[in-house]
Amino acid sequence: MSGKIRKRVYWRRVPLFELVEKIKLWPSRRGILHGIKTFEIISDSYAYVVTHCNKQMVIHDSRNSRAARWLRNKWFSRTCERCAIPEWKMAKYSATVFKRRRIAHLDNLAGKTQNEGGTKC
Repeated sequence: MSGKIRKRVYWRRVPLFELVEKIKLWPSRRGILHGIKTFEIISDSYAYVVTHCNKQMVIHDSRNSRAARWLRNKWFSRTCERCAIPEWKMAKYSATVFKRRRIAHLDNLAGKTQNEGGTKC
């Protein structure tokens, strides 16, 4: 395996739960980026999250929420020292790109049929 990080492309409007479950990172209100230890969906719109520094929270699934915007735009002041997010994970997150067009592999992730050419959003 080479040391080069592969660029990952995600759809910009992916639901928050799918994004958080995939990248395992959570931005706090103070701008600190935490690593997620456990992620459990409680209902259609709520999930229970425990970080590596043992902070527990219930989050709401919203594409327009502060957390969703901060994750897509990669806004954070620093990483949590107690969560100890590894450098490879931060490099992988930094190489992630969010596009406006629907990406085919995210349709499969959401359980929808694959769209050949993609549609504009």
